[in-house]
Amino acid sequence: MQDILEKAAQVRLLIFDVDGVLTDGGLFIDTEGREHKVFHSRDGHGMKMLQSTGVEIAIISGRASPAVSHRMASLGIEHVYLGQQEKIPAFEEILARLALSPHQVAYVGDDVVDLPIMRRVGLAVAVQDAHHLVKRHAHWQTAHPGGHGAARDVCELIMEAQGTLDGQMRKYVAD
Repeated sequence: MQDILEKAAQVRLLIFDVDGVLTDGGLFIDTEGREHKVFHSRDGHGMKMLQSTGVEIAIISGRASPAVSHRMASLGIEHVYLGQQEKIPAFEEILARLALSPHQVAYVGDDVVDLPIMRRVGLAVAVQDAHHLVKRHAHWQTAHPGGHGAARDVCELIMEAQGTLDGQMRKYVAD
């Protein structure tokens, strides 16, 4: 675990896939063809806490979705790349924009399309219910499945490693 904490301490950017990571992977499409997604509120709060410590958050998803755009805007996430069938160009653009190197990045994925980025970053994370190849190539695995608190697990790991978790939690338990 010490190795994981050392990797997490270096993270300046956390990138999430969406379907299967921030959601449970289910696709709800109504009779009009509109897509609906369910996000976990604790994941969102974890993301906001992590951002308040200075760590950037980005989204790279293969699917374009107005629901994702709306949710990320509500969380104040500026780096949102949707409809990215090839995720590496978006990854490289974010690195250039933020002047970061891959070892300063954590990526959270659940399926094989996430492996090209996961194999390049300093901290590769698989959600608990990820594909077995993703788990094999991950440095760490969340306790919760995608869409059910996995993002919060990663945010808290990074804050713990960077010494900011207690300060974030103290806001809610201070006497």
